[in-house]
Amino acid sequence: MNDRLPEPGADERAHSEHLTGLLREEIAAQGPMPFSRFMERCLYTPGLGYYSAGKAKFGAEGDFVTAPELGTLFARCVVRAFEPVLASLGPDADFLEIGGGSGAFAEAALRALDIAGKLPRRYMILEPSADLRDRQRTRLHANLPPELATRAVWLDAPLEDPWDGVLFANEVIDALPTTRFTTRDGEVYEEYVVLDGEGRFMRTDRPADVLVNGAVRHLERDLGREFEAGYRTEVLPQLPYWIQAVAGTLRKGAMIFADYGYVRSEFYRPERTDGTLRAFYRHRAHGDAFFLPGLQDLTASVDFTALAEAGNSAGFGVAAYMPQAQFLIAAGLQEFFEEDYLALTDEAVRYRLSQEVKKLTLPDQMGERFQVMMFAKDIDATALPEGVMAADQGARL
Repeated sequence: MNDRLPEPGADERAHSEHLTGLLREEIAAQGPMPFSRFMERCLYTPGLGYYSAGKAKFGAEGDFVTAPELGTLFARCVVRAFEPVLASLGPDADFLEIGGGSGAFAEAALRALDIAGKLPRRYMILEPSADLRDRQRTRLHANLPPELATRAVWLDAPLEDPWDGVLFANEVIDALPTTRFTTRDGEVYEEYVVLDGEGRFMRTDRPADVLVNGAVRHLERDLGREFEAGYRTEVLPQLPYWIQAVAGTLRKGAMIFADYGYVRSEFYRPERTDGTLRAFYRHRAHGDAFFLPGLQDLTASVDFTALAEAGNSAGFGVAAYMPQAQFLIAAGLQEFFEEDYLALTDEAVRYRLSQEVKKLTLPDQMGERFQVMMFAKDIDATALPEGVMAADQGARL
């Protein structure tokens, strides 16, 4: 037990031990487990994985806070950035949110879309977790007028039929099961999970398969250097396939991804010798991926250069890339803040609004650690948000 982290309750411990037992059984039966598979099981095992069970994840009662949980400013800025795209596509445009979290973003976005007169035909939420779907549905129907709440529909799988519209994902790619790798003697090794003599999880390395080896060699060619022996980090060789799956049927429109991460040259800095993998448990970040499976979030930062490549391969062009603070300012943050601030009379509420802005924009909060990337496909340049385009830092990619 990690003595600097809070103790789980008896029910939580039993929950984690159940998943731990299943992981041990799989390793015992099938041999060493790729870390990406271990992460997938910890996060998404039905009824037991972190995102598939009933424990609160977001906000003060959960393990971390996302931008939509802070208030409505973030969602309203995203909607503002999408407004010209939706206007150009007309009344049959759809809005697709990947991973709806608590439903906070959908609630604020639907209100903002209504105020702007840009309500989509459907507000779709692609959410694999049945538990989170139920929470989202309950929240929207409790807090929104019926004519807004009924616009929301939930998807179990990506759309198979062609559609036009916009796609948004906040802190989704960081939760995709990541591959961990290292190099030695000029060869690439993938990280696996095995059991020690007492049944505890431990790390081991095995020669990488063709897919992982190819992904690592691509990184080295693009970086212009080989990874130092013993350097350990992450890569998402499945990212192009994931983008194609969730967005491949989008004929015309735009996508916005917000997440914490770096351009490739910063992600794979030589001094970052153990990658970016982190665990989050009750608002504490730590490095023990084996701690309480099913009760903690596992996440790795996003290589935004890889995201740009994946979007390109799916037929999209990168329209803009920048830190979150610059995106929000370009998308109307100051206007929304002033509007809300002047409408308030309670100084405590005004203070919370000011704190929301600070958390979203300050460099040591979300402002620089989080990045935003906007893609476009088959739409005129005049349908893209002018302010956001002017703030583009895509040359850094």
